[in-house]
Amino acid sequence: MQDLLLQYGLFLAKTLTWIVAIVAVVALVANVVRESRGQVGERLEVKHLNERYKDMAEVLNLDLLDDDEHKALAKQRKAEAKAERKAAKRGEAPAPKPRLFVLDFDGDIEASQVGALREEISALLQVARPDDAVLVRLDSGGGIVHSYGLAASQLKRIRDRGLRLVVSIDKVAASGGYMMACVADEIVAAPFAVIGSIGVVAQMPNFHRLLDKNAIDVELHTAGEYKRTLTMFGENTDAARAKFKQELDEIHVLFKSFVADHRQQLAIDRVATGEHWYGTQALALGLVDRLQTSDDLLLDAVKQREVYEIHFRVKRGLREQLIGSLTRLAGAGLRAAWRPAARMQAGPGLEASRLNPPQ
Repeated sequence: MQDLLLQYGLFLAKTLTWIVAIVAVVALVANVVRESRGQVGERLEVKHLNERYKDMAEVLNLDLLDDDEHKALAKQRKAEAKAERKAAKRGEAPAPKPRLFVLDFDGDIEASQVGALREEISALLQVARPDDAVLVRLDSGGGIVHSYGLAASQLKRIRDRGLRLVVSIDKVAASGGYMMACVADEIVAAPFAVIGSIGVVAQMPNFHRLLDKNAIDVELHTAGEYKRTLTMFGENTDAARAKFKQELDEIHVLFKSFVADHRQQLAIDRVATGEHWYGTQALALGLVDRLQTSDDLLLDAVKQREVYEIHFRVKRGLREQLIGSLTRLAGAGLRAAWRPAARMQAGPGLEASRLNPPQ
């Protein structure tokens, strides 16, 4: 009986495997066909948030107001529209409101969203007027140095054009995330947002003793004294560790200098210790300028500006999604194993704080 059940289980497993394989092949073929028809590509999405908030209020008013209040509100709207038409006939149309462009940046270790960010910024810079402004809703715990350096440079393009830049932090802007935030004219944070972590961290395992115990040799050949310092499989020396630490210190100096240049009011040596703080503490230290959620910030903005939310979308087919996912997983493993790049990342302290506040 057990043998029969085992054979039946193997048959079901093989059948399921074939079904999954056939479905995957069909999906990939269908996706290739869609791509050939131009259904996969890039697009810029724009949402007018003033209209969105107005519609939300209208829907709520339908349930909250009684008949008399509805009539009064409709009469008021009609009078306003009539006044606007008369003013337009007289050539007295009101001056256009300044605009606020809203961008989102949800940062991972590689700051992979920087590609979309640069496209969004390139688009808005072509149409922006001098009185327009940009709001970036930022959420990032940091990551690889050069990736976040590029992301910060993209935000600097906005400042270089003379536009006002505001960064709003509802959850986290730590390490590389704060490197981006500090470029802004104003940093607005929620009271419990995690801010700071101006530091650099790099770590890697070493299997040399395990390999040596099993008589396994690893050969590493380089040209250049410091082409490779610490390795995973070779025997690391004190000289290599010292050089590696020196490189981390140099990155930290560059990081501190960048923050100090953009936030000159900061006591940089006080805040560049790798520590992070919550919004209320960050305000006292000068890391942020005021406390407010992005939601309230936008509700205030729509009273004075035309607010447009911009998203650059890359519509990828199933094949690219599968390949991209596998590539990211493999790449992350290889980078961790072979290339311990220094990261401007919050590190274990921040990760723990998301679940357990510090004691």
